[in-house]
Amino acid sequence: MEALETKAVEELGVDVTTLVNEYGPQNDVPTFIETEEGEIVATELVPYRRDQQEKRLAATERSLTLLGKINPLALEEYTALEERLKFLAEQLEDLKNTKKDLLDIVKEVDDRVQSIFMEAYLETEKHFKEIFGRLFPGGEGRLILTDPDNPLTTGVDVEARPPGKRVKRLSLLSGGEKSLTAVAMLVAIFKSRPSPFYVLDEVEAALDDVNLGRLLGILEELRESSPLIVITHQKRTMEIADALYGVTMRGDGVTEVISQRLRESADA
Repeated sequence: MEALETKAVEELGVDVTTLVNEYGPQNDVPTFIETEEGEIVATELVPYRRDQQEKRLAATERSLTLLGKINPLALEEYTALEERLKFLAEQLEDLKNTKKDLLDIVKEVDDRVQSIFMEAYLETEKHFKEIFGRLFPGGEGRLILTDPDNPLTTGVDVEARPPGKRVKRLSLLSGGEKSLTAVAMLVAIFKSRPSPFYVLDEVEAALDDVNLGRLLGILEELRESSPLIVITHQKRTMEIADALYGVTMRGDGVTEVISQRLRESADA
């Protein structure tokens, strides 16, 4: 008894008088239940019965054993984890805001790219019809978007129908017709988006005299706005040039570049 009294004082800080008055067998004891939220709350008071309280003590000791050892640093660890969670939540919110800003920028860029592309496409398509009709009088050529609903990923198909023919696929055209169609496409792009100068490498090599004359008329228009550098073997193309540059081989086997100005340019 003395040992128990000493233990109560040392471990619980309760003296014998208080222990007997407040926790003696003459006092009623509360019953406890666990709520859905996991909280333990006291309910009614019942008379003290030793057998019931021993069962209650055994059940409580088993529950305490299941809980395992108490971590005295649990509160500090919880506080640290709570601060970490708050920090990560703020970082996550910043990432969400950054993602939203980036998506807005991407949409703005996509809208701008789509606007520029459609503007360039419509201008090129208009010029292609015009140039194709001049190179193929009575023919019909046009550009078609493969996926009109998605301008950012669509392709562009070229349809060409020379006069007197029903075919529209480029693979079914002759070599000269393919060359003229390709030139019409290039000139349409040049007209919609002018360049400081143009370089053409034997674009008229497969053309006959009639088609060559039509092409030279187009080139005459182009050089009014920008210089043309044309690599050619056609004499008629050379005749419209302002200057000729050629590569020849001397008798000793060394190549030499020669030049000849045919007429003064408009700038001069």
